Amino acid sequence: MNLLTLLNTFAEAASLITDSGVAYLGAGLAILASGLAGIGQGLAAMKAVEAIGRQPEASGKIMATMVLGQAIVETSGIYALIIAFILTTK
Repeated sequence: MNLLTLLNTFAEAASLITDSGVAYLGAGLAILASGLAGIGQGLAAMKAVEAIGRQPEASGKIMATMVLGQAIVETSGIYALIIAFILTTK
């Protein structure tokens, strides 16, 4: 299942919701997921800085790995925001 199919499925499900309270509850949960993704990014950055402090000669590899990890974590936060926008706008 690719991303566009998944987002289309979420959009169709959001259009079927008639009770706006449920939609806002789902949007709130999506925003919570986005915030938790931000906390995860902060923890990853903290550990990368600690690793660079222990091994400064490996800073290039550590930073490259951290940036890749940050990008992967950020996608879940962005998807959560998209879902929240879909749920709250009809």
